[in-house]
Amino acid sequence: MSYTIGDGSVVLALAAGIVGYVYVKHQSRQKRLEIIHQERMAAMEKGIPLPEFPLEPEKAPRGSDPDNVIPILGTVLLSLSFGAMVVAYLNLPAASHSMWVAPLPFTFLGVGLIAFHFLKREPGR
Repeated sequence: MSYTIGDGSVVLALAAGIVGYVYVKHQSRQKRLEIIHQERMAAMEKGIPLPEFPLEPEKAPRGSDPDNVIPILGTVLLSLSFGAMVVAYLNLPAASHSMWVAPLPFTFLGVGLIAFHFLKREPGR
């Protein structure tokens, strides 16, 4: 493979973007810690007791939302079956040209899952 200067500049731009993002996150964390420190020092000078709290907030693990799984699965099945039908129609020889409908049950399954999601949701939402 031969890479061009444009390819190299894209890689450098992506790397610079990632490094810049990490730097900005680090600076904002440092600034937040500095502000917390100044607040605590001012409270200590005034004799105000401060509750102990972690400097980094705990991130609660998020589970998957079961309401989002159904439309995602429906969309995946629908798009994959449409793609398979197009590929089968365009690439199969003339003798078996009618086999392009083979992924049709997966298309109906995807449409059914998407329809179920929209019919199941609460009115007014």
